[in-house]
Amino acid sequence: MKWMSSNFSMKMELQGAKLQKHIDATLGSGNLREAVRLPPGEDINEWLAVNTVDFFNQVNILYGTLTEFCTANNCPTMSAGPKYEYRWADGVTIKKPIEVSAPKYVEYLMDWIEAQLEDEAIFPQKLGAPFPPNFRDVVKTIFKRLFRVYAHIYHSHFQKIVSLKEEAHLNTCFKHFVLFTWEFRLIDKGELAPLSDLVDSILQL
Repeated sequence: MKWMSSNFSMKMELQGAKLQKHIDATLGSGNLREAVRLPPGEDINEWLAVNTVDFFNQVNILYGTLTEFCTANNCPTMSAGPKYEYRWADGVTIKKPIEVSAPKYVEYLMDWIEAQLEDEAIFPQKLGAPFPPNFRDVVKTIFKRLFRVYAHIYHSHFQKIVSLKEEAHLNTCFKHFVLFTWEFRLIDKGELAPLSDLVDSILQL
C-alpha cells in the first residue's frame, strides 16, 4: 500500500494544523455530526482538503488490515454484493473502464488519489494559494471512489472484520465518512445504494 509522502504530510501539518486540532477535539467529544461541520470563519476548500487526506488515510489503514484476505482469487471483481460491480478508469492512462480484481482496483485507486493529493495544481501546497475551480469535483470523485472500498469491505469482508474485532472501528469510521459526505453533498444518493440501509440508519432518514 502507498502512503502519503512526507513532503505532502508536512505541508498539510502546517496548513491544516488548526483544522486538524478542531477535528481531533470534536471527534474526541463523540459528536460526529459536530465534527464534520465547517468551523466558523474557516475556508470550505481548506476544510475539504484536510478531511480528504484524513479519510484517504483511514480507508487505506482499514483496507490494509484485509490485504491477506482480499486477494485476486477471493475477490476477482471489485464488487459490493451481487448487484454492484465497479470497473477502473482514471481517464488518463486507462480511459475505458476495465474489470479488475478488488485488490487491483484498490491499488489503482490509492495510487490515483495520492497523485491528486500531491498535485499542487489541485491541492495547493503553499499557504494561501488558491484552489482550482474544479476542486470540489475532484474531491467528489475521490469520496465516491473511497465509498466503493467501504461497500466492498462491508459486503465481502464484514465477517473477517468481526473476527478481527474491528467492527466498532469500521462502523465509526464509516459513520464519520457518511456524515461528512452528506454535510457537503459529496456523493450522489444513488452511489450509496449498495449500503443504503446502513447509510439511512446513520443519517436517520
